[in-house]
Amino acid sequence: MTTVSARGVLRHAAFRWLLAGRTVGIVGNAVAPIALAFAVLDLTGSPADLGLVVASRSVANVAVLLFGGILADRLPRSVVLVSTALAAAATQATIAALVLTGSATVALLVILSVLNGAVAAVSLPTTAAMVPDTVPVEALRPANAVIRLSLNAGTIVGASAGAAVIAVVGAGWGLVIDAAAFALAAACFARITLPRATAPRGGERFSVLADLRQGWVEFSSRRWVWTIVAQFAVLNAAFVGATTVLGPVIADASFGRASWGLVIAAQTAGLAIGAGVALRWRPRHAIGIGVGLMAVTTIPVAALGVLPALPVLIVGFLLGGVAIELFAIAWDHALQTHIPRAALSRVYSWDMLGSFIAIPLGEILVGPLADRFGTTPVLLGCAAVILVATGAAVATRSVRTVQTGGAPHEGATA
Repeated sequence: MTTVSARGVLRHAAFRWLLAGRTVGIVGNAVAPIALAFAVLDLTGSPADLGLVVASRSVANVAVLLFGGILADRLPRSVVLVSTALAAAATQATIAALVLTGSATVALLVILSVLNGAVAAVSLPTTAAMVPDTVPVEALRPANAVIRLSLNAGTIVGASAGAAVIAVVGAGWGLVIDAAAFALAAACFARITLPRATAPRGGERFSVLADLRQGWVEFSSRRWVWTIVAQFAVLNAAFVGATTVLGPVIADASFGRASWGLVIAAQTAGLAIGAGVALRWRPRHAIGIGVGLMAVTTIPVAALGVLPALPVLIVGFLLGGVAIELFAIAWDHALQTHIPRAALSRVYSWDMLGSFIAIPLGEILVGPLADRFGTTPVLLGCAAVILVATGAAVATRSVRTVQTGGAPHEGATA
């Protein structure tokens, strides 16, 4: 039954084009963080500068997320996806041109990263909320798992091949690949057609503040939702700061840039394994289990600080990936079946805002802290923060008892 359900989602043309667009985009986008990190390190050699560039994207992403959720609930989502993919292609192509011509500066990279982060803030809640528009309710869990499997496979290819390209011909060409992938993704999204019944709400229009307030009510009225988002606000700041900023620094000083791509690919392989497990293992309290499993993400962070050997990091990041994916699929399924369809993009945007809001702080702080105290104490501190945040979330009864796989919320069905 599970195998039939997983294959059955591909019978829906709209889902196939959504899957294709997201997969193509992720293949290119998996290269971008690696390419940008080493482009900045080649430019200045400073972890603090790298933290500033990646944090600028995160700040813009957080600042625009709520507006992105409103757009996704008001406009045809396929139109939003095409527009954001083309805009992302343009920003990445510009960064690539600057790097390849030797014209890049930290200031220019910050500005373009801000633009790219704003575009992603519109795209993220749109793609997440569009899955229920493309498949029936009973196919949501396998559809989410199939998307995650495809994205993970694309990330493995992008990160491993991209790291090799960057090591051989330079970071600029990795960014060229990313720009081309976004352009192709836009072409895929343009092929999505949805029945009128699944289009976002029309006719009645509210003010932006009213839209935000309605999304906030749906978000804040469920304790398990905002508790988990609070957990991830802390967890993401620690994990992303440790792996995105300090990871490339450690790679440069030890096992090399190409091998760092293998480490990222190992995490993505773990994500793929987690998605495969989620297709077959459907516990009633999947959210509570997934939240507790986030303690596993301390392993790769601590390994970077204590034993940054390539085999150890590959195993640690793989295990972390499995845990992240088991949580992510349960989370998407729960939101898509508990939140009314008309407000789903806005709830996703509140979720992403809360989950991402502290990431820039983590990215900005870890570099200077590592300069002052050393990378090992900072990485172990990040691991400890992840454990504390996870323990607090697991201790919350509503997180442990929320069920997935039950009847969908009225208004959340196709």
